[in-house]
Formats: sequence, C-alpha cells, structure tokens
Amino acid sequence: MSVTATNPNQAAGGDVELASGKGKGDENFPVGSWLIRRDLRRHVHAYYAFARNADDIADHPTLQPDDKIARLDVMEAVLTGATDRGSTSALRLRASLAETGVDPVHATELLIAFRQDATKHRYASWAELMHYCRYSAAPVGRYVLALHGESAASWPASDALCASLQVLNHIQDCAKDFAALDRSYLPDDWLTHEGLTAAAVTDPATSPALRRVLDAMLAATADLNRAATPLPGQVRAPGLRVETAVILTLARRLHARLCRQDPLAMRVKLRPADAAAALLAGLTRTLG
Repeated sequence: MSVTATNPNQAAGGDVELASGKGKGDENFPVGSWLIRRDLRRHVHAYYAFARNADDIADHPTLQPDDKIARLDVMEAVLTGATDRGSTSALRLRASLAETGVDPVHATELLIAFRQDATKHRYASWAELMHYCRYSAAPVGRYVLALHGESAASWPASDALCASLQVLNHIQDCAKDFAALDRSYLPDDWLTHEGLTAAAVTDPATSPALRRVLDAMLAATADLNRAATPLPGQVRAPGLRVETAVILTLARRLHARLCRQDPLAMRVKLRPADAAAALLAGLTRTLG
C-alpha cells in the first residue's frame, strides 16, 4: 500500500498507521506471554502494538521520509494528549499509561529511533549503532521493568539484552533491509577495513570478508549477552524473572545459529525446539 498524503491525519481513513501484517509471532522473543502477570499482559500488548505500528511506518518501502516523520509525529501527539485523532494504537497506549502510571518516555524514545530510520541508512561504527539501540531497543525493556515496578538498577543489564536482540535481528535481516530500504546496520568502519561496502550483502552467500564483519558484530553481541546475565537475578516479579531468563537463553541460541549459519544464503531463525529449551532453562535457572 502506498500512501503519500501530505496531511497524515487524512491518510488511511484518518489514521496514520499502516499495518505490515507482522505480529508478536514474528518476533525472536515472547511478547506479553503467559509468564507475565495476567493483569499486566494487556498493557504489554498495548505497548507492543504502538511500537509495531511505529516500526511499520519507519520501514514502509514507499513512503517518503518526510511523510514517515509526519506520521510518527502524529503518533507522539496522540500519545502525549496533544490530539485524540490519528493513531489508534497511541490512543490505546495513552490510556494504558494513565492507568498504570508508567512514564511515556519509554514510548516517546522509541519514536526517536523510528524517525532516525526514516532518514539514516548507514552507521559509521559500532558505537553509533549502540547509540541507535539505546532508543530502538532499550526503551522496550525499561517499559516492561517499569510496568512491574522493578528498580532502575536493572536497566543496564536490560539495555544490554535489548541491544543484543536488536543486533541479532539486524544480522538476520541484513540482506532484506538493504534490498527493501537501502538500509544497513553493519558498521561502515568494519566494512571498510575489509574492503567492503554495505552492498556486500547483495551476494548470494557471505564472502570471507563479510563473514569477518559479521563475526566481529557477533563477538560484540556476545559481550552484550554477558552483560545481560545478571538481569533475571535482579528482577523480583516471578513471571518476569522467568521470562527474562527465557529471552536471554533465546538470544544466546540465536547468536550461536548466526555464528554457524549464513544469513545471506538462508533465513537464520529460532525453532520451536529453541523456545522449549529456553523455557526449560529459564525455569531451571529461576525456580530450581
């Protein structure tokens, strides 16, 4: 669907959102699963719907950058109460935040990253990528922790886990992102060191030089996973403690697959057996 309306409030029948069809089942990690306290799940789902709709705008293949940013601005305006029209998911999340008392910053920070996605297609270094993850990934974990009343002392470990999941997804989708959006999250300085450009991901299989770049990213991601290790022990809520342990295990298993498999030649992804093993490991670690 291509929409190029200059007034985003008039696009898509008065709503700026453009659903891609992706949902919770497309993620590498559980979203508001049965492990989360029952009364809090709908709030997690409201946050996810907001993030999913904003991400779909930022990743839309035909919208112009200024149109994407205008739509994201409408979502923020609805979220913060400046208007009641233009974004169903933002209105729902606004009500959820008012009910729970969670700070809207964990949603508005996501929009910083999505606006950046509308205009920025390359990342100069790993440090620049980590700065992006501070807004594209960290707010998700911080929101869930805040919703459960957890201490901000758990944020550093949570930020590391969320950044790990983000980078692993970038590696999974490196060819697709470049083909559809001319977007690359592979650090330019690491590519340049190997005599490559972002277009290296258009090959049918990963070259030895590109493999070294991916391995460098995976080595840095392993450091993130190690930094995330204390997180389950820092979480007081029993269900969330198990879920964080499950997600950490899933991150490690996906990391191991990407170390062994070629994301250009195949879709490297987790399998049902990975989820089962992660749940068992999470229960054993936190309840054993």
